[in-house]
Amino acid sequence: QVQLVESGGGLVQAGGSLRLSCVGFGRRYVMGWFRQAPGKERDFVAGISWAGGSTDYADSVKGRVIISRDNAKNTLYLQMNSLKPEDTAVYYCAASSSTVVTSLGREYDYWGQGTQVTVSS
Repeated sequence: QVQLVESGGGLVQAGGSLRLSCVGFGRRYVMGWFRQAPGKERDFVAGISWAGGSTDYADSVKGRVIISRDNAKNTLYLQMNSLKPEDTAVYYCAASSSTVVTSLGREYDYWGQGTQVTVSS
């Protein structure tokens, strides 16, 4: 059983940075970050292959966030820079048994409980 736990969320001013972490996955999972704002659907943010050599980003965050992983520590990261108020959401990490990076939520088998990110203007 994979149990994912996110941390690192918080309140930050627009233009600021946060680094989210997620622990608890196995080395061979494709990992992803998703987010859900109030009243909206859960959206893909970024994904990374199990070896870390392939990444994918949503257009809305491309150039502002970096996804990375440390398999020795079973830890996934999301470095978020130049944050905007529209980045406010609950951020979830997820693990997929897919062989390629995927942006589809239905391809992910395990989900964390989420961490709140709030960006003030």
